[in-house]
Amino acid sequence: MILGRANPVYVALDTTDVGEATALAARLHDDVGGLKVGLEFFARNGHKGVREVNKAGDLPLFLDLKFHDIPNTVAGAVRSVMPLAPALLNVHALGGRAMMRAAQASAQDEAARLGITPPRLLAVTVLTSMNDADITEAGITGPVSDQVRRLAALTAEAGLDGVVCSAQEAAVLRADLGPDFLLVTPGVRPHWAAADDQKRVTTPREALAAGASVLVIGRPITASPDPRAAARRIQDDLAEGAVV
Repeated sequence: MILGRANPVYVALDTTDVGEATALAARLHDDVGGLKVGLEFFARNGHKGVREVNKAGDLPLFLDLKFHDIPNTVAGAVRSVMPLAPALLNVHALGGRAMMRAAQASAQDEAARLGITPPRLLAVTVLTSMNDADITEAGITGPVSDQVRRLAALTAEAGLDGVVCSAQEAAVLRADLGPDFLLVTPGVRPHWAAADDQKRVTTPREALAAGASVLVIGRPITASPDPRAAARRIQDDLAEGAVV
């Protein structure tokens, strides 16, 4: 059970339109385990838009803002979103140990002040839109998998709850970091869906088998003519052990 629900799928509401996002959130309430709202939506609609999505969906929220700045600034940014009571919140692991610790302390302190449950704080390792050539171009040596392991280990040492990673790295991270460390995996695509702009992609069943905790799935559900049917198809495939 992930964050209070047995369904591991968080649907990515990748739109800037509040009406579209709230309609999808309400429609998918019984078919997904949570909602993910990202930077583009937040930049357009802010706290008010996120509250409307929360109210419509009434599901755990992954606030995917990927904070990355000096420790004091990130601590302040985390504090500023605590009234939205996200279940999951993330920063970039490349911000370093001090930044991650500042984010965690800020989340815990502000949640206590507000009387709410603090979020499970995650760190982004390497974006699933990047491959070995991309990180080499950015000046990072070694394959993506090595960089992901380094950053995940640093995240655990900093005291965070888990990482955002590709499911392609989930098995090795599960072995490295144990059963309780959260592995949140975007870039998950059923065999019947297009990869879109993702480069390190796995199917839902492969991701769970590798040790993923939460599967973030967007366009295969939200771009479907029938989003509920698409979400149910993923759940049926997982429940039946089908190769998806």
